[in-house]
Amino acid sequence: MGNYLNPGNSGFEEIIKSEYVDKTGLISLINKTIGTTDKLTCISRPRRFGKSFAAKMLCAYYDCTCDSNSLFKNLEIYSDDSFDQHLNKYNVIYLDITGFISYFNQNRMDLSGIVSYIIESIKKELLDSFPSLESVEELTSCLIKYSENTGKKFIFIIDEWDAIIREAKDDENTQITYLNLLRSWFKNGNFTPKAVAAAYMTGILPIKKDGTESAISDFQEYTILNPGNYAKYTGFTENEVVELCNKHGNNFNSMKEWYDGYSFSKAESIYNPYSVMTALKMDSFESYWQKTSAAESLSTYINLNYDGLQDDVLRLITGEHLEVSVDSFENDVESFKSKDDVITLMIHLGYLAYDNKKKTVRIPNKEVETEFNNLLKNSENTKLYELIQKSDELLKSTLSGDENAVASGIQAIRESSYAPTFYNDEQALRYVIKFAYVVCIDQYLKVEEMPSGRGIADVVFIPKQKSPLPAMIVELKWNKTEEAAIGQIKKKNYPSVLKDYSGEIVLVGINYDEKSKIHTCKIERV
Repeated sequence: MGNYLNPGNSGFEEIIKSEYVDKTGLISLINKTIGTTDKLTCISRPRRFGKSFAAKMLCAYYDCTCDSNSLFKNLEIYSDDSFDQHLNKYNVIYLDITGFISYFNQNRMDLSGIVSYIIESIKKELLDSFPSLESVEELTSCLIKYSENTGKKFIFIIDEWDAIIREAKDDENTQITYLNLLRSWFKNGNFTPKAVAAAYMTGILPIKKDGTESAISDFQEYTILNPGNYAKYTGFTENEVVELCNKHGNNFNSMKEWYDGYSFSKAESIYNPYSVMTALKMDSFESYWQKTSAAESLSTYINLNYDGLQDDVLRLITGEHLEVSVDSFENDVESFKSKDDVITLMIHLGYLAYDNKKKTVRIPNKEVETEFNNLLKNSENTKLYELIQKSDELLKSTLSGDENAVASGIQAIRESSYAPTFYNDEQALRYVIKFAYVVCIDQYLKVEEMPSGRGIADVVFIPKQKSPLPAMIVELKWNKTEEAAIGQIKKKNYPSVLKDYSGEIVLVGINYDEKSKIHTCKIERV
């Protein structure tokens, strides 16, 4: 057994000795592709969504140098018709590209030499088995000879295939050299049909585009935008999470609020596997996203601010769903032409969830929302900073009862780029209020149109646990008066919705007069 050639099954053996959610059904999908024109599969999904677990599972199943029957005996794939046909029947080339990059970084070596190092590493292990291959210079020729000598074709399993594209983002020559290596294996009429039984590549990004097409065009790609039949292997399904919560005695609703939110036509609820398992181990619901090597900083891309990107990010933070075009994205972290390209990258990184039918994006769950909220807190170098400052001042004015300052603050937001073009009804005013009180996201739970007493309260801000701030009920009026807004709160007994809340409640009535084009405000505390 080697590091790259036929690595054995020890990696998967370790995985199933811990708490393992059975994802072996994926093997049957790959088995169907072996020896067909669909034998090249590339699956992309965010970090910490189980990509490496799947790669080690496939190594254990296909590697001809080990016997993995007992490892799969109690798992889903064991009862599949294809199980015995392909179990431990192939030579395996397993490459974790991040491992090569880590070696180069630790030794302060230039990534331009990484492709040569990969070739040399594979060839060395081939020669360890068959020294007679020493005279064969080309790696592809060595692989063909090795396949002939063993009577078994290769299954290539490449984990984090796109790491070079991301890490060498400013080095086009290194990227091209790497893509040419992959082409020599998977788009080579003199090699691919002779030596490759199948290939499984996984990474964060889809295969980089060469113009308008994939740089390695023969791969069948299943991305986070549309994973097709691989949807339920993208992360944990709802049933799997329910079982885990029942087993550990954890609150399923909290698990769903924190880590669900990725939805596909063939899997309506997909959860972040790493975060779910960590929450179970730590017995705590919080953001574990930032505690990983989680990726390129969210602020790195927000700061680019293509075509008002930061404005759209703020809209996402307030809970809106935005339309996006994902077609022009070149599947790298450098070639952005528009804000849609940046938003598409954030989908692939897992920061946003994509609705393939509606072509819209949203923030998927509370865990990722926490990352966006942290962005708001540290927005000094972004266009968001001015709005955050205004919102913070507005909240302070509201809590101190400064009615004129609140009215002026809302007027300032109305005149900004965050207001709707047509400011002509109460719904437009509600839209402005979203942005006016955006700073509240950190310490309040905001509920719009909340059934309460004998009516529906426009906006209710409920303090989060341990927050010392009072609750707020905001009522909006159009062409009436701020006193009428406060009167409605009292008449319809809106504070009753907070009957289990023991602190103060700030009542805020806001009116907009269409003729004078002036906002007015009335504030009371109860």
